[in-house]
Amino acid sequence: MRTLPLALIALACLSPALPASAQSAGDWTVAVGAHHVNPKSDNGSLAGGTLPLSIGGSTRPTIAVEYFVRDRVGIELLAATPFRHDLDIAGLGRIGSTKHLPPTLSLQYHFTPQARVAPFVGAGLNYTTFFEEETRGALAGAKLALGDSWGLALHAGVDIQAGPGKLRLDARWMDIESDVRLDGVKLGAARIDPLVYGAAYVLSF
Repeated sequence: MRTLPLALIALACLSPALPASAQSAGDWTVAVGAHHVNPKSDNGSLAGGTLPLSIGGSTRPTIAVEYFVRDRVGIELLAATPFRHDLDIAGLGRIGSTKHLPPTLSLQYHFTPQARVAPFVGAGLNYTTFFEEETRGALAGAKLALGDSWGLALHAGVDIQAGPGKLRLDARWMDIESDVRLDGVKLGAARIDPLVYGAAYVLSF
């Protein structure tokens, strides 16, 4: 599943350029869609390495607004409705859940914005805030808290002309690491580092 968005991007880079709407300095775009947050498989271990942690994936609606500071170069802000993730510990099973919001600011370069199939790349900063942590099972009744995270974010995708707008297929990688506390005591860090992939419809203004 992780390789699919990257394969689409690679194929799009080889596609022939066809006339389409440009994205020039002063333009705005709004992309509305849905994305899946897929944490990496090894999310770290708590309590001195004795409790391997596993964090589930989540899919939610997203919106991204981009302003072009010059031709082909834009600044994008990504927002979403809260993602919800189940938390499991090997040997204990499901121990709780958390929600998070991942606003991300990126500087992006669009290689061929006039093309019908137009690839782009970006890099920037992600801020992830966790909230509404809940516990269950072996940790029921305890107070679980995940700390907020700042980290690098990378972005790549393609815009495909579709009617008055464009269909966007994209993938992001985010450096997300969160301190985990139980009843105020630090147990360790959750290394999430997800791949975020999905689709959106993009309109220019």
